[in-house]
Amino acid sequence: MASEKILVCGAGGFIGGHLVADLIRHGKRVRAADVKPLDEWFQLFSDAENFQFDLCSRENCGRAVADIDLVYNLAADMGGMGFIENNKALCMLSVLVNAHLLMAAKEVGVNRFFYASSACVYAAGKQIDPNVTALKEEDAYPAMPEDGYGWEKLFSERMCRHFREDFGLTTRVARYHNVYGPHGTYDGGREKAPAAICRKVISAKLSGTHEIEIWGDGKQTRSFQWIDDCVKGTQLIMQGDYAEPLNLGSSELVTINQLVDLVEEIAGVRLKRSYNLSAPKVVNGRNSDNNLIQSVFNWEPSTRLRDGLERTYAWIYDQMAPQVAARPAKLSAV
Repeated sequence: MASEKILVCGAGGFIGGHLVADLIRHGKRVRAADVKPLDEWFQLFSDAENFQFDLCSRENCGRAVADIDLVYNLAADMGGMGFIENNKALCMLSVLVNAHLLMAAKEVGVNRFFYASSACVYAAGKQIDPNVTALKEEDAYPAMPEDGYGWEKLFSERMCRHFREDFGLTTRVARYHNVYGPHGTYDGGREKAPAAICRKVISAKLSGTHEIEIWGDGKQTRSFQWIDDCVKGTQLIMQGDYAEPLNLGSSELVTINQLVDLVEEIAGVRLKRSYNLSAPKVVNGRNSDNNLIQSVFNWEPSTRLRDGLERTYAWIYDQMAPQVAARPAKLSAV
């Protein structure tokens, strides 16, 4: 309902920014919260109430949920595979955000609470082969998730379940699979594979080096979900009647080499490839089984990877090209 007031936690991040944009576009009243200073948010909207809150704090969570009807919790200290492999303690500390938000939401009587979980909750033993069998929701147990980040996500899922069972708080959970698109990070160590590959290809093209380093052997497989599909699915799950965690991801499986092929095709270049076999790669294969979300909502994320990559590449190119153009030209030897 248009009169409902909605809190988006992690609003300064990639997915959170797109969610706020869509909610405002549909006339919703939005409070946006993130730990980052406002000038570091990926997207900032004057139509929202914007607050810099460290939501690890119980007090700040109470301030954030005051007079709120719906809570979307997308707040987490996370990034791509390089970040989560090397920052396990930081990733696990995000449990404080969800715990304190749930407590505050229960106290003020919010109507619904959404938690953004991850495909990293799935057992590592089911993701050894690049020719992976798509992961079903039931595959999270017996539990052996990604160390650090995955354990925090799985534990927070259980917290949502028990707050629903014990306190009657309506909770919904989506397990995000590799979301990509514009208005997100593409460098600095927290970027996901599509953004990282776009950045590397653009850099190679603009610099004229025509070389690219790929983490792993390039044969590992993933599926990548376009941001607009993620935002739509998030709201479907929040508004729906299904209470258990649901996969939210594309089922279009590609190798990392194929991902590079697509970006090269978009860029109109062919690059020499080198493979860093010592770099983090997490699991060899991961894909989303979408049978359950199809059954519940008669819908699944369906934007073609090629189509989404074109728009992502164009946005990252527009960010990078002026930076390259502004660099001082090297003087030729006389």
